Amino acid sequence: MQQASRFSWLIKCAAVAVAMLLACGLATARFGSALQQPAVTTRDGSLVTLNRYAREPTPDIVLVGSSVMWRLKEEYFSRPQVRNLALAGGSPVTSLRILAERRSLPKLVLIETNVLTRVPDTALIEKFSGGVGAETLFLRPIRAATAAYETWNHASLDPAQARAQQDRLLSQPPDTFDNKVYLDRAVEQMNDEDPTGPTRTNVALIKALIDDLQRRGTLALLIHIPFAPEIEDSRFVRTTGEIVHAAFPDRARWLPINPRLSELRWADGVHLDERSALLVVRAIESALAEQGR
Repeated sequence: MQQASRFSWLIKCAAVAVAMLLACGLATARFGSALQQPAVTTRDGSLVTLNRYAREPTPDIVLVGSSVMWRLKEEYFSRPQVRNLALAGGSPVTSLRILAERRSLPKLVLIETNVLTRVPDTALIEKFSGGVGAETLFLRPIRAATAAYETWNHASLDPAQARAQQDRLLSQPPDTFDNKVYLDRAVEQMNDEDPTGPTRTNVALIKALIDDLQRRGTLALLIHIPFAPEIEDSRFVRTTGEIVHAAFPDRARWLPINPRLSELRWADGVHLDERSALLVVRAIESALAEQGR
């Protein structure tokens, strides 16, 4: 009887925790500002994303990066075998390390080079490298419930319906939102920050990981996602670009993309809005098609 009571108590606690997670997710979706990075639930989002990757068949293409790449949603791609492992608030090194430690690799990895100052998340790397991720018996149903909610909340449309919906969005004019206040703030921050030290460290790690992945048959290409012109001219972006291009001077290492820059919009100067992200995805797919990939 006492054991049954304890089990019942665990079930109730798990149910309360799941309810709180779902409530937070719904509240964020309803009231969260479009100008903010998904910072509050970054950890849960990363766990859901990586859990899904670990449990599903290895895709053809994987995207890694920060919140800049995270905005390029998987459903925007016409190809079905694309997974976005970019981590909002994170480093591309985290996902690259996880990929490199697994037995089965994707055919192609696209590595965002916009933000390379974040420290790799060693806890996530340890958790998801080589296996499906060990979870405690108590947390497993919570993670499963969270993943189920994410799947339900982002259920895939029929491909034809999704394409039609995207075409309707692209047929609309670019957003006219005045982002000057947010853009000026972002420019100031990115001129104040010197990314040299951490970027050099992460570039060295990325270089070693690319060499390892390519020895095992995976093609790794670097990609720069367009920023607003004022951001592109900031100290942070210019310094990052100089370091990355010095480390990877071979143009064959890069996937050049040519979206219509006049059509792109950034609510905060840094992160693409939905229509712009879709345009960048179309540009990526065009570039891959031109290279026969």
